[in-house]
Amino acid sequence: MNIYVGNLPLEMTEDELRQEFTAFGQVISVSVMNDKYIGSGQPRGYGFVEMVSKSEGAVAVAGLKGKTIRGRLIEVVEALPLSDNKDKRSFHSGRGSHFSVKRQR
Repeated sequence: MNIYVGNLPLEMTEDELRQEFTAFGQVISVSVMNDKYIGSGQPRGYGFVEMVSKSEGAVAVAGLKGKTIRGRLIEVVEALPLSDNKDKRSFHSGRGSHFSVKRQR
């Protein structure tokens, strides 16, 4: 299960985020997002955690919902996959917003 974690403290490391989730089960991977692709490398305040099973992930989401880390209330939800529709590029954060762009040829 892939989990979106938002509103992270900017100084939070991948190891610290992994530690928060390992209490609920086996973690496959952790990614804290930053602006490395535009050159600044500054943290973005969100990341993704992939857990072995959906049941462990669901327990982690429930257990961490409402948790405060370094004075910030984190947001924890199941990450939704990107659309594989070939006519549209689409992103859905799972938080009620949807953005899509039709490709022009």
